[in-house]
Amino acid sequence: MPTTLCTLNLNGIRSAERRGFSKWLAQSKPDHLCLQEMRATIEDVEDHVRAPAGYSTRWLSAAKKGYAGVALYARPSADRYVVGTPFDHCADEGRAIRADFGDLTVISLYVPSGSSSPERLEVKLEFMRHMLGYTKALLREKRAVAICGDFNVAPQAIDLARPKQNVKNSGFLPEERAWFAKVLDQAGRTSCARRIPASKGSTRGGRTAAARERPTSAGGSTTCSRARRSRSA
Repeated sequence: MPTTLCTLNLNGIRSAERRGFSKWLAQSKPDHLCLQEMRATIEDVEDHVRAPAGYSTRWLSAAKKGYAGVALYARPSADRYVVGTPFDHCADEGRAIRADFGDLTVISLYVPSGSSSPERLEVKLEFMRHMLGYTKALLREKRAVAICGDFNVAPQAIDLARPKQNVKNSGFLPEERAWFAKVLDQAGRTSCARRIPASKGSTRGGRTAAARERPTSAGGSTTCSRARRSRSA
């Protein structure tokens, strides 16, 4: 039976709630919702936002207030959660949550941005290097895996309005794009965005590898797809 997977960079869950996040969720009803850039702790929001009716939820907030953070909302109850990554780099920044549902693993991932300074770019590249080991280890589990989130990478020129002007900017650097390709190539994974035709005037990848991206009144941008059990990133 198809499963609906959605991923959404909120740019702050409190801001997103003011713009209609809960209403959007009630209307969309995804089976699995991966959230990034929460910029809050569970104590900062009301109960209906922290744990909406019909959903089990798990949050991972950053140690720094108002910064980063991820969450995973799901209609089915998870068999288990794994909060954080198996490596220590960026461990206090709220970068990943994994949930297992039967033979399906869903991961909400928020790769650091490297655009603010050369130092943060190095942090991002180091995180990416560790992630390759993480995704390789996932393959050994022989499970269906959906890695959903904000990768802070535009994999191809089609993902940017002005690719030529961005070749030296973080998010479109050759080493970042090569990393994204390696993640997909490790076991023949597929970016869902490449399998869903882009609508006129839209990009086909950008922030997420989960599916087609579109704006939402809830804040940020969301991607949703219906997926059967398959190996996809």
